[in-house]
Amino acid sequence: MSCCALSVSLTGLALLLPPTTLAALADSWLHEDCPSLNYAALVTGTAPSQAALWAKSPGVLAGRPFFDAIFAQVNCQVSWFLPEGSKLVPVAKVAEVRGPAHCLLLGERVALNMLARCSGVASSAAAVVAAARGTGWAGHVAGTRKTTPGFRLVEKYGLLVGGAAPHRYDLGGLVMVKDNHVVAAGGVKKAVQGARRAANFALKVEVECSSLQEALEAAEAGADLILLDNFRPEARGQWRLYLTAQPQSISATRKF
Repeated sequence: MSCCALSVSLTGLALLLPPTTLAALADSWLHEDCPSLNYAALVTGTAPSQAALWAKSPGVLAGRPFFDAIFAQVNCQVSWFLPEGSKLVPVAKVAEVRGPAHCLLLGERVALNMLARCSGVASSAAAVVAAARGTGWAGHVAGTRKTTPGFRLVEKYGLLVGGAAPHRYDLGGLVMVKDNHVVAAGGVKKAVQGARRAANFALKVEVECSSLQEALEAAEAGADLILLDNFRPEARGQWRLYLTAQPQSISATRKF
């Protein structure tokens, strides 16, 4: 994860998720789990049924919009007893789901897998944010693009619920220059200049640096953000103050 100055409010986070996107994701997950015949449906039948969702471990509840979308796809209704972002204290009743037995069971495992993943990300993010605050860090904690394939939106959303920032969602969010880009371009300056031309005025350019010399060279070449890669906290603090005092308008973050 990396630290950056970005503020996100927990209120109304579900509004960030377009209904069509939620429906498409839910449909793809359900199709993955049952792409053909559902033989178990013949066992359970269509009788009206009800299931309860219990929290058996401490953490942060996250993923309600995705959970709702999954069960909406299979004609079931969800009633929640706890709001998004709640600190879970086991054992707590979180929600109830009602619908035809075969539909409820069709969505059960997919919904639980998603909710566990999203809540896990939110719980970890909240713990890291709390740890950062404990050291006196006044900035924000942000995630990276190292997400589970097919679950990026869920995991980025989980970061937000946990109090962290999502950083860039994909390659189009900003232009990040990493060590391999520097090698391919023939140096920090050339890499940053190429990224600056590609970004034009619409995107920021962030450069991953492993030394103060690289950071200064990147700043002079036009970088907007400097990522201090694998620095010790004390060194990161000193270099961040030095970099932000330079004439160029840049921000320094730390990857760890």
